[in-house]
Amino acid sequence: MSEAVSTIEGYYSLHLLYSVDWSAFKVLDEGEKDALLEELQTFLKEQEEVHLNKEGDYAFYNIMGHKADLLFWFLRNTPEELINLELAISKLGIGDFLIPTYSYVSIIEMSSYLGGNKTAEEMLKIPHVQSRLFPTLEKSKYICFYPMDKKRDLDDNWYMLPMDERKKLMRDHGMIGRQYAGKIKQFISGSQGLDKYEWGVTLLSDDMLEFKKIIYEMRFDEASARYGVFGDFYVGGLISADGLADYFK
Repeated sequence: MSEAVSTIEGYYSLHLLYSVDWSAFKVLDEGEKDALLEELQTFLKEQEEVHLNKEGDYAFYNIMGHKADLLFWFLRNTPEELINLELAISKLGIGDFLIPTYSYVSIIEMSSYLGGNKTAEEMLKIPHVQSRLFPTLEKSKYICFYPMDKKRDLDDNWYMLPMDERKKLMRDHGMIGRQYAGKIKQFISGSQGLDKYEWGVTLLSDDMLEFKKIIYEMRFDEASARYGVFGDFYVGGLISADGLADYFK
């Protein structure tokens, strides 16, 4: 049996995607709409306090295309907090007009592929490792989220490769990502046993074109070209606190 790679984990992660029932929302009078948006604004301010206190984080984006309208992304220290956040959205007044379209449960992780011979305890003491596992999210203009697997076909089975070969492939893969430092923030979350796919990838950038560039370039990398299996891509733009009313009205 091939050796399993070890991982160290950080925040629990929950992506929640919704479509808006615009037909029902549009018939509300202005006072009703204002009340719903004020309540949602209060909810988002509470998430901002969590962000400022470094007890977790959140992101709120308008998704392009017909797969969804809105994306909430939450990061917390415990799964119970994420369960309560999902319930809190359902209990909001605006929740009556939100139709769940997709969700993804995972945990921010970092594997030992790139950790050399360091133990998990040693890695956790490194500042940049801490910032990757327990990130502070920048309010970038655009987001790109997608789930992915590694192939388990008879001829191309990632999990049957020797550890040294997987390390080399992931090292080469990581070198591509480093070329986009300062242009893209990348967050990897593991979801084995938690959701349909094995990983979730979330990218943040102020230039949507960078998503296309990095993903296209990585298609030529063997770790992706030979072993990568991808789900749907969800791309969207930031909804700022000032832009909430504009979005719904």
